[in-house]
Amino acid sequence: MSKTAKAEKITGEKKSRRSFLKGAAVATGAAAGVMGFPGVMRLSAQAPIKWKMQTAWDAGTVGFTKFQDFGKKVAEMTENKLQIECLPAGAIVGTFEMFDAVKAGVFDAYHSFDVYWVGKVPACTFLSSYPFGMDRPDQWDTWFWYLGGREVAREAYGKHNLMYLGPVQHDDNLIHSKVPIRSFEDFKGKKIRYPGGIIADIYRAAGVSTVLLPGGEVYPALEKGVIDASDFVGWAVNYNLGFAEIAKYVIIGPPSTPRLPHLVH
Repeated sequence: MSKTAKAEKITGEKKSRRSFLKGAAVATGAAAGVMGFPGVMRLSAQAPIKWKMQTAWDAGTVGFTKFQDFGKKVAEMTENKLQIECLPAGAIVGTFEMFDAVKAGVFDAYHSFDVYWVGKVPACTFLSSYPFGMDRPDQWDTWFWYLGGREVAREAYGKHNLMYLGPVQHDDNLIHSKVPIRSFEDFKGKKIRYPGGIIADIYRAAGVSTVLLPGGEVYPALEKGVIDASDFVGWAVNYNLGFAEIAKYVIIGPPSTPRLPHLVH
């Protein structure tokens, strides 16, 4: 073989090797992007997977806007191989019906508060903020990602054939009240919306008549006098829902970090 032929052969082999490595790197990067989304199976290169996902956030709130941002980010990270139709509270079923609806396959996933499902999944009591529990986001993240919290959540929901993808944190909960509440004794005899679970248990023991309502029903309940006050979420969403228009007193409790999980059937 001539020197020229040998040189061409070596050059061709190098080009082939570079092409192979480049292709492998691209494929690996794409796979990492797809599989980086927790709980998602290996995605086909064919038609995209499409999910319907309903949240507890009402349309028009900053919570729903951020939920939509999540859907866009998933599409971006998976190169549109996974497309999530983000639906507001009540779009398909009522907020408190989402657990059973996703479990039955009515739609694919939901985004809501763990505390709503304590009656079905007792471990939910400790998967979100609770009295005398962790009060900072970093504490929750450490427990969830490094100290076994994720495994606890996935095992608990797995018994219902649901996959716990991961939590989303939001700001401290507030109580909006139509009447002044200046001491713990003032809670006695009041009708107050609470999310259920151990939080409602404590206030019932203190003489509060607790009521469970989705966020979108709190304003009319306050307006009609069905309840005297409501615990819901933080300043932004509560403002979007109009609580400040009708409940002039705000009770700021101790720091907490409520968490909303993403669940998939």
